[in-house]
Amino acid sequence: MTPLPLLLLDVDGVLNPFAAPACPDGYREYPFFPEDDPPVRLCAAHGPWLRTLSRTFELAWATGWEDEANVFLAPVLKLPALPVVRFPPVPFDPAEKVPAIDAFTAGRPAAWVDDAHTEAGAAWARSRTAPTLLLPSDPARGLTADMVTALHTWRAAL
Repeated sequence: MTPLPLLLLDVDGVLNPFAAPACPDGYREYPFFPEDDPPVRLCAAHGPWLRTLSRTFELAWATGWEDEANVFLAPVLKLPALPVVRFPPVPFDPAEKVPAIDAFTAGRPAAWVDDAHTEAGAAWARSRTAPTLLLPSDPARGLTADMVTALHTWRAAL
């Protein structure tokens, strides 16, 4: 059986619209790390969207949150624990995600949703023989219905 294409999800700027000046409509703030960071903003609609996407993609966290995404976000979004792409220790330059993403995808089709795609990521995507989609996210808006539609459309075209 052929494995499903991967859907690689960043958190900050994708599921957490941290750059919005105020908590957007439809989002709720969660004080996961009150001593260090501002509250994390999560949208209730994202859980059903991601569960629907998981029928045709294998979802994975592609975020500096790594395992903490499963600890904090998966329960709120009602997701199972997802595989985690391992990155260099935080903080790291967004371009440093590319080698880990490359190793994790291992030649499989992949869609990568991130608010900080780099030229290194674009070059990687162009160089792949497997179908690849880099889907940018506005860090003030996060994941949108239009982005979910784009993912479904890309997947259907494979």
